[in-house]
Amino acid sequence: MAETRKRILCIEDDRETAALIAEELVERGFEVSVAHDGRTGLAAILKNMPDLVLSDISMPVMSGFELLERLTALEPRFAKMPFVFLTALTDRDDELKGRQLGADDYVTKPIDFDVLTTIINARLAGVARSELWPKLVQLNDREVETLTWVARGKTSAEIAQILGLTKRTVDFHIDNARTKLGAATRTQAVIKAATGRLIEP
Repeated sequence: MAETRKRILCIEDDRETAALIAEELVERGFEVSVAHDGRTGLAAILKNMPDLVLSDISMPVMSGFELLERLTALEPRFAKMPFVFLTALTDRDDELKGRQLGADDYVTKPIDFDVLTTIINARLAGVARSELWPKLVQLNDREVETLTWVARGKTSAEIAQILGLTKRTVDFHIDNARTKLGAATRTQAVIKAATGRLIEP
Protein backbone atom coordinates (compact mmCIF):
# COMPACT_ATOMS: atom_id res chain seq x y z
CA MET A 1 0.00 0.00 0.00
CA ALA A 2 1.37 3.42 -0.93
CA GLU A 3 2.25 5.64 2.01
CA THR A 4 -0.18 8.49 2.52
CA ARG A 5 1.29 11.73 1.28
CA LYS A 6 1.89 14.25 4.02
CA ARG A 7 -0.38 17.29 3.81
CA ILE A 8 1.23 20.69 3.94
CA LEU A 9 -0.63 23.97 4.17
CA CYS A 10 1.30 26.90 2.70
CA ILE A 11 0.06 30.34 3.83
CA GLU A 12 1.65 33.02 1.67
CA ASP A 13 0.08 36.28 0.46
CA ASP A 14 2.28 36.54 -2.64
CA ARG A 15 0.45 34.30 -5.11
CA GLU A 16 3.46 33.66 -7.35
CA THR A 17 5.60 32.59 -4.40
CA ALA A 18 2.77 30.40 -3.06
CA ALA A 19 2.34 28.71 -6.46
CA LEU A 20 6.09 28.11 -6.75
CA ILE A 21 6.31 26.58 -3.26
CA ALA A 22 3.29 24.36 -3.92
CA GLU A 23 4.72 23.18 -7.25
CA GLU A 24 8.14 22.39 -5.77
CA LEU A 25 6.72 20.51 -2.77
CA VAL A 26 4.24 18.51 -4.87
CA GLU A 27 7.21 17.40 -7.03
CA ARG A 28 8.90 16.26 -3.81
CA GLY A 29 5.94 14.04 -2.93
CA PHE A 30 3.83 16.22 -0.61
CA GLU A 31 0.17 17.08 -0.89
CA VAL A 32 -0.03 20.89 -0.74
CA SER A 33 -2.89 23.31 -0.21
CA VAL A 34 -2.50 27.09 -0.29
CA ALA A 35 -4.06 30.02 1.60
CA HIS A 36 -3.29 33.68 0.89
CA ASP A 37 -3.77 35.28 4.31
CA GLY A 38 -3.71 34.29 7.97
CA ARG A 39 -7.48 34.20 8.45
CA THR A 40 -8.06 31.91 5.45
CA GLY A 41 -5.13 29.82 6.68
CA LEU A 42 -6.68 29.50 10.14
CA ALA A 43 -10.00 28.41 8.62
CA ALA A 44 -8.18 25.81 6.48
CA ILE A 45 -6.33 24.42 9.51
CA LEU A 46 -9.51 24.16 11.59
CA LYS A 47 -11.38 22.48 8.74
CA ASN A 48 -8.75 19.97 7.74
CA MET A 49 -5.72 19.83 10.03
CA PRO A 50 -2.56 19.53 7.91
CA ASP A 51 0.56 17.59 8.93
CA LEU A 52 2.65 20.77 8.78
CA VAL A 53 2.08 24.50 8.24
CA LEU A 54 4.41 26.78 6.28
CA SER A 55 3.43 30.37 6.97
CA ASP A 56 4.65 33.76 5.87
CA ILE A 57 4.98 36.30 8.74
CA SER A 58 3.97 39.59 7.10
CA MET A 59 0.48 39.10 5.68
CA PRO A 60 -2.71 41.13 5.40
CA VAL A 61 -5.73 40.42 7.66
CA MET A 62 -3.78 38.26 10.14
CA SER A 63 0.02 37.96 10.43
CA GLY A 64 1.83 34.66 10.82
CA PHE A 65 2.54 35.51 14.47
CA GLU A 66 -1.15 36.22 15.18
CA LEU A 67 -2.12 33.00 13.43
CA LEU A 68 0.24 30.91 15.57
CA GLU A 69 -0.96 32.69 18.74
CA ARG A 70 -4.60 31.99 17.83
CA LEU A 71 -3.88 28.33 17.11
CA THR A 72 -2.01 27.83 20.35
CA ALA A 73 -4.80 29.51 22.32
CA LEU A 74 -7.54 27.55 20.54
CA GLU A 75 -6.61 23.96 21.08
CA PRO A 76 -3.79 22.01 22.68
CA ARG A 77 -3.80 19.50 19.82
CA PHE A 78 -2.26 22.15 17.56
CA ALA A 79 0.79 22.25 19.84
CA LYS A 80 1.99 19.07 18.15
CA MET A 81 1.48 20.34 14.59
CA PRO A 82 4.84 21.51 13.17
CA PHE A 83 4.78 25.20 12.26
CA VAL A 84 7.50 26.69 10.05
CA PHE A 85 7.75 30.40 9.29
CA LEU A 86 8.70 31.66 5.84
CA THR A 87 10.25 35.08 6.07
CA ALA A 88 12.17 37.59 4.04
CA LEU A 89 13.14 39.20 7.33
CA THR A 90 16.34 37.93 8.83
CA ASP A 91 15.54 39.86 11.95
CA ARG A 92 16.68 38.24 15.19
CA ASP A 93 13.78 39.78 17.17
CA ASP A 94 11.29 38.24 14.78
CA GLU A 95 12.98 34.87 15.07
CA LEU A 96 13.03 35.08 18.85
CA LYS A 97 9.36 36.08 18.98
CA GLY A 98 8.38 33.28 16.61
CA ARG A 99 10.25 30.70 18.64
CA GLN A 100 8.74 31.96 21.88
CA LEU A 101 5.31 31.47 20.30
CA GLY A 102 6.30 27.90 19.50
CA ALA A 103 7.43 28.05 15.87
CA ASP A 104 9.57 25.06 14.98
CA ASP A 105 11.72 26.61 12.32
CA TYR A 106 12.48 29.52 10.03
CA VAL A 107 13.12 29.47 6.29
CA THR A 108 14.28 32.72 4.70
CA LYS A 109 13.36 33.80 1.21
CA PRO A 110 14.48 33.32 -1.48
CA ILE A 111 13.79 29.72 -0.53
CA ASP A 112 16.36 26.97 -0.97
CA PHE A 113 14.01 24.05 -1.61
CA ASP A 114 16.54 21.39 -0.62
CA VAL A 115 16.90 23.09 2.77
CA LEU A 116 13.12 23.50 3.05
CA THR A 117 12.52 19.81 2.23
CA THR A 118 15.09 18.74 4.83
CA ILE A 119 13.43 20.93 7.47
CA ILE A 120 9.94 19.65 6.58
CA ASN A 121 11.05 16.01 6.76
CA ALA A 122 12.81 16.56 10.08
CA ARG A 123 9.73 18.29 11.54
CA LEU A 124 7.36 15.62 10.25
CA ALA A 125 9.59 13.02 11.88
CA GLY A 126 8.81 14.74 15.17
CA VAL A 127 12.24 16.16 15.87
CA ALA A 128 10.82 19.52 16.90
CA ARG A 129 8.52 19.95 19.84
CA SER A 130 8.88 16.32 20.86
CA GLU A 131 8.56 15.79 24.58
CA LEU A 132 11.87 13.99 24.60
CA TRP A 133 14.65 16.53 24.74
CA PRO A 134 13.26 18.78 27.50
CA LYS A 135 13.26 15.66 29.72
CA LEU A 136 16.88 14.98 28.81
CA VAL A 137 17.90 18.51 29.71
CA GLN A 138 17.50 19.07 33.43
CA LEU A 139 17.82 22.73 34.36
CA ASN A 140 17.68 23.50 38.06
CA ASP A 141 15.45 26.26 39.46
CA ARG A 142 18.22 28.87 39.53
CA GLU A 143 19.19 28.12 35.91
CA VAL A 144 15.57 28.42 34.79
CA GLU A 145 15.18 31.65 36.79
CA THR A 146 18.33 33.33 35.42
CA LEU A 147 17.62 32.27 31.80
CA THR A 148 14.06 33.57 32.05
CA TRP A 149 15.39 36.98 33.05
CA VAL A 150 17.91 36.87 30.18
CA ALA A 151 14.96 36.16 27.85
CA ARG A 152 13.29 39.30 29.22
CA GLY A 153 16.31 41.35 28.18
CA LYS A 154 18.04 41.77 31.56
CA THR A 155 21.82 41.92 31.96
CA SER A 156 23.69 39.76 34.47
CA ALA A 157 24.09 42.77 36.78
CA GLU A 158 20.33 43.50 36.66
CA ILE A 159 19.47 39.84 37.27
CA ALA A 160 21.85 39.81 40.24
CA GLN A 161 19.95 42.74 41.76
CA ILE A 162 16.53 41.19 41.10
CA LEU A 163 17.48 37.82 42.60
CA GLY A 164 19.75 39.13 45.37
CA LEU A 165 22.79 37.25 44.07
CA THR A 166 26.24 38.34 42.96
CA LYS A 167 26.82 38.93 39.26
CA ARG A 168 29.38 36.14 39.31
CA THR A 169 26.82 33.66 40.65
CA VAL A 170 24.32 34.72 37.97
CA ASP A 171 26.94 34.21 35.24
CA PHE A 172 27.77 30.81 36.72
CA HIS A 173 24.10 29.65 36.50
CA ILE A 174 23.64 31.04 32.98
CA ASP A 175 26.85 29.37 31.77
CA ASN A 176 25.76 26.07 33.31
CA ALA A 177 22.39 26.30 31.56
CA ARG A 178 24.11 27.19 28.29
CA THR A 179 26.40 24.14 28.57
CA LYS A 180 23.49 21.81 29.37
CA LEU A 181 21.55 23.14 26.37
CA GLY A 182 24.55 22.80 24.06
CA ALA A 183 24.29 26.47 23.11
CA ALA A 184 27.18 28.68 22.03
CA THR A 185 25.65 31.96 23.24
CA ARG A 186 23.11 33.20 25.78
CA THR A 187 20.69 34.07 22.99
CA GLN A 188 20.87 30.54 21.61
CA ALA A 189 20.37 29.13 25.11
CA VAL A 190 17.25 31.28 25.57
CA ILE A 191 15.84 30.25 22.16
CA LYS A 192 16.48 26.56 22.85
CA ALA A 193 15.03 26.72 26.36
CA ALA A 194 11.94 28.62 25.16
CA THR A 195 11.42 26.23 22.23
CA GLY A 196 11.71 23.24 24.54
CA ARG A 197 9.26 24.86 26.97
CA LEU A 198 11.92 24.81 29.70
CA ILE A 199 11.31 28.50 30.37
CA GLU A 200 8.30 30.76 29.86
CA PRO A 201 9.73 34.14 28.82
